[in-house]
This record gives sequence, C-alpha cells and structure tokens, in this order.
Amino acid sequence: MQKNAYLVAAVLVVVILVGTLAGLYFLNQPASGTSSTMGQDTTSTVQNSTLQIVAAENFWGSLISQLGGTHVHVVSIVTDPNADPHEYESSSADAIAIADASFVIVNGAGYDTWALSLIAADSNPNQKVLNVQELIRQSIGSNPHFWYSPYYVNDTVKAMYSDLLSIDPADAVYYQQQYVALNASLGVYNERIGEIKQQFAGTKVASTESIFEYLANATGLDLISPPTFMEAVAEGNDPPAQSVVQFEQQIQSGNVSVLVYNEQTITPLTQSIKALAAQHNVPIVGVTETIQPPDVSFQVWMDAELISLQNALNANALGQ
Repeated sequence: MQKNAYLVAAVLVVVILVGTLAGLYFLNQPASGTSSTMGQDTTSTVQNSTLQIVAAENFWGSLISQLGGTHVHVVSIVTDPNADPHEYESSSADAIAIADASFVIVNGAGYDTWALSLIAADSNPNQKVLNVQELIRQSIGSNPHFWYSPYYVNDTVKAMYSDLLSIDPADAVYYQQQYVALNASLGVYNERIGEIKQQFAGTKVASTESIFEYLANATGLDLISPPTFMEAVAEGNDPPAQSVVQFEQQIQSGNVSVLVYNEQTITPLTQSIKALAAQHNVPIVGVTETIQPPDVSFQVWMDAELISLQNALNANALGQ
C-alpha cells in the first residue's frame, strides 16, 4: 500500500512539472501576427507587408497610391490647401518618413529641395528615388509645375510603375492591373485636354503664374502673359514694372479670353490683376498647386479644373 502511495506521488510530481514547463513555454511565445524578437515593434509584420512610400507632394502621392493599391502605404508631405508649396519647410516627422521609406518621389527643379536634402542626409543605398525633373530631362531652373503637363504625367506614371516592379517583382501581376486601370482613368482627363484643343486652339489667355504654362501648351491655348511676370510671382519675387504694365494692358485690351489665377500664391499684385479682369468681364479660372480637395484623386482634381477652363472659354465665346 505504501509502495502504491509513493508511485502516485511520483506521477503527480511529473504531471505538475510538465504542466508548469508547458505554461512557461506558451507565455513566452509571441501573439499571432507579431514579432518574436524582444523589443521589436509588434506592428512590424503589418508594416513589412506593404511598401512604405513617400511623395514630396500629394499630386505625385495620389498617382503612386493608385498604382500601388493595397500593396503600398503612401505618405504625401505637401498637402496644405492654404499654403504656398514653394515655401514649405520640412519637419523632423518628414525626415523620419523619408528615412523609413523604400521609395521616395520628388518633383525636383528647385520645387522641393528640402526633400532632396533629407534624402541626402539619410543616404540609404537601398532606397529608390524618383526625381521627376531628372526623369523628363529638365534643368533645375525650369518651370517646376510638371504635373500640369499630361505628357510629363504619363512619363512619370510609367516610371513609377517600372520602379514598383523593380522593388517588388513578386507582385508584378497586381501592379500591371493597377497600371492599366490608372491609365484608363487618366484617359478621361487626357480626352478633355484634346477637346479643349480642338475647340479653342489659338485662343488668347492669361495667367498670374507659370503654373498654367504646360497645360496651355497641351490645350493649344495662346498664353500671352509676360513670362517675366509669371516667373517672378512663381518664385515669390516682385515682377519687373514693365511686365506689370504690359499685363494690365492685355487685360484691358479685351483680347484675353480667360485669366487663370493660382489660388495658392496670392499676392496684392495678383489680387489686383484678378480684380482688373473681373472689372473687364474676363472669366477667371482658379487653379491650385496641390490637390483640392485633398481627398480626391489626381485625375478628378485635374478634370474639375479643365471643366472650369472649358466652361470659361465657352462663356467668353458666347459673350463675344
């Protein structure tokens, strides 16, 4: 009887020991979907499942977001509708976002030198950087509003697609589907540009800033504003006095069909030109440098501006 009691006691000790070891083992295992490395961020698995991408401005951010779809996480830095992007100053949060990104897209041409400085400071050899100015072979001092050219937009989208394939070749089929869908969506905006060109090519228009230059060329409109005036305003400088006089005379002459007004680079002088245009019944079309409203896609934003331009040109034609 005593022998059996010892045997039962021994079995109980073994059971308790095994149970304790098993409990300790499971307590030290990571929860599902987290890393088992001590001290590592438990969201790393989620982060690693998507490409971290930074776009210096939200117009390029919208396009890469549509291309990458669910396989990317995009941070667009310049988005404020009430600020002049030319005057943007970077923050520590911007530096961290760029340092953590696998892919960074910048406009170049002096428009976002702050972003290029942050990229250079981080100096990550594994990071892919797309500089639009270099892609389209423009100089640093050229008109930086490349996103207003449908040709440059198409070139940039193609380059974005190519870069996604090189960074994440395993998802090539998915990116190809996204690329086809985006091009189809951009087709609406490209078709409207063609419509305006067909109907209004050669029509004289004016602009308070060089932002409209590329789109004027694409639509075949004759942008007659003094180049020195538009460039000075874009750079935040005072235009030469003679260019101001010339611009005012153009508005007063009745030869200008539409005034395009940049709503994000407002100065007393541009407001004066706008008031003069209203006084002489020149239709005014407002445009912005960044996507407005910020939650719509690039092509929806651009198409809305083109519709406003088309309507203003039609109104002017009917008024004559």
